[in-house]
Amino acid sequence: MNLASPRSLFLLAFIGSVLMMIAALYLEHVVGLAPCPLCIVQRICVIAFGLVCLVAAIHGPRTTGRRVYSILALLSALAGGATAIRQIWLQNMPADQLPSCLPSLEYMMNALPFQEIARLVLHGTAECAEVSWTLLGLSIPEWTLLAFIAMAIFCLWQLLRRD
Repeated sequence: MNLASPRSLFLLAFIGSVLMMIAALYLEHVVGLAPCPLCIVQRICVIAFGLVCLVAAIHGPRTTGRRVYSILALLSALAGGATAIRQIWLQNMPADQLPSCLPSLEYMMNALPFQEIARLVLHGTAECAEVSWTLLGLSIPEWTLLAFIAMAIFCLWQLLRRD
């Protein structure tokens, strides 16, 4: 298998998303950092990106298929990047201007319509603004944003490359 082939690159992108999820689960279950609603949305975007890349790696599409998979993966990366930017913005807001914390997801599922739950979760809360872990001076959403940027660059390269 050619390492620069679209199929192998999609497989490497899938492996990268799996590693990101392993890191997220490690931080949650070993380090003890509970994910906020925006963190969960970012995880969903990483999983969606990874699944698209896995299907593309298994399928091994030609030019048109590769472009379709690249666009789908790019949409996941852009959605995740936008969510990470929102969380970084919340982390840099003054504490007195932060939205209040949300009730539990179980309560919201029983009491609110889905559209309202989605709006509240995507809006972010005070718990999304808490910086409880850093690496090299960057918070988790900042690292995640860098990963989403790398994912988007990968997708654009796969989309625009000539075979």
